[in-house]
Amino acid sequence: MASDTKSLIETAVNRFMEEVPALQPLKLVAGLELRGRGDVQMYRIELPGPKVTKDIAADAKVTVTVSRSHFNELATKGRVRDWREAFAHGDAKATGIEQVMKLIVNVVERQEERARLRKAHH
Repeated sequence: MASDTKSLIETAVNRFMEEVPALQPLKLVAGLELRGRGDVQMYRIELPGPKVTKDIAADAKVTVTVSRSHFNELATKGRVRDWREAFAHGDAKATGIEQVMKLIVNVVERQEERARLRKAHH
C-alpha cells in the first residue's frame, strides 16, 4: 500500500509541475499529511525530483494536509484549478514558511493567467 501511495504522490507532483513549469527548478522539502479514518500518514517530498519517502518531514518548508480520499482524487484527476479549489474550500490546508507559500501561490497564479491569455487569443 505504501508504495502505491508513494507513486500516487509522485504522479500528483509531476502533474502539478507539468502545469506550472516555473516551479520545476524549485529546491524545496515539503511534508504531506494524508488523513484517513483515524489515521494520519506522513510523507516527505523533496524537490526537484520528486523524491518521496514515508517519513516525518522535520525539515519541510511547507506542509500540506489533505484527506486521503480527496488526495487520491486530486492526484489522479486534479488540475491546478482543482487543487486551488480544495484549498479554498478547506479540503486541503498548507502551513509553513509564509514567504515560500506566497512564492508558490504567486507562480501558480501567473501560470494560470498565462494559460487564460493563451486561451483568449485562440
